[in-house]
Amino acid sequence: MQYKGETAVARILIVDDAKFMRVTLGSILEKADHEIVGEGENGKEAVQLYRDHLPDLVMMDITMPEMTGLEAMKEIKKDHPNAKIIMCSAMGQQKVVVESIEAGAKDFIVKPFDEGRVLEAVNRVLS
Repeated sequence: MQYKGETAVARILIVDDAKFMRVTLGSILEKADHEIVGEGENGKEAVQLYRDHLPDLVMMDITMPEMTGLEAMKEIKKDHPNAKIIMCSAMGQQKVVVESIEAGAKDFIVKPFDEGRVLEAVNRVLS
């Protein structure tokens, strides 16, 4: 991780089955000088991309085809227990939030993305 002034500049992997959401999140993060090292559209891709890039942070949707974000996070955490993962979901369901945090997510963001909330979560998880 590099620093630009006080702010950590991170290498971030974005995983969401909706391209629009990946683009939206990517532009918020790039505006804050973070580097997007990869994009995936399902949990299987997330696990492979994590191994390929070893990013500083993963922003991952929970509900995806083939392998959910929760399953992918558990898989990533097996090999990389210190992986920093922020889960994203359109559903503000308490149960899913709690399950994500218990499985090792560092934070949880609800869609649609609020730029301030996204950057606050990213900065907190990276610091």
